[in-house]
Amino acid sequence: MREMFAEFVTNRHLLTALFAMGLAQVFKVLFDYWYTKSWKKALFLSPGGMPSSHSALTVALMVSVGIYEGFGTTAFAVCAALALVVMYDAAGVRRAAGEQAKAINFIFERLEDRGLKLDKKLKELLGHRPIEVMAGGLLGLTVALIISAIF
Repeated sequence: MREMFAEFVTNRHLLTALFAMGLAQVFKVLFDYWYTKSWKKALFLSPGGMPSSHSALTVALMVSVGIYEGFGTTAFAVCAALALVVMYDAAGVRRAAGEQAKAINFIFERLEDRGLKLDKKLKELLGHRPIEVMAGGLLGLTVALIISAIF
């Protein structure tokens, strides 16, 4: 059991992917501060925003697996398919859900103006603009290349 845990926490592909995701989350907070001049630490754990941490994670995983296992392997193909699905979802489905949440929150505000009290607002920052997805993917690629060059 210890050996399995040790292998899990020292898995180069997983660590590379998680590092890329964490870095994207840090950049998300810094970019938001640059635009708004206010700290929103909650963004560190939130989806949406610039860059996409999901894209960074999946692309870093894909590139790391490709470099160390081979770009012609089944493992790489699975990672590439996962990255494409995640990035498509982030810029498509989750972004649309965020836009719908904005519209619903607008309706809720109008209802509250008329005296109807509602529980809470829906989360609006769910998906990404295509540029945010591309930036996350580029970050994941860069992190994986740098880590592979260092180690």
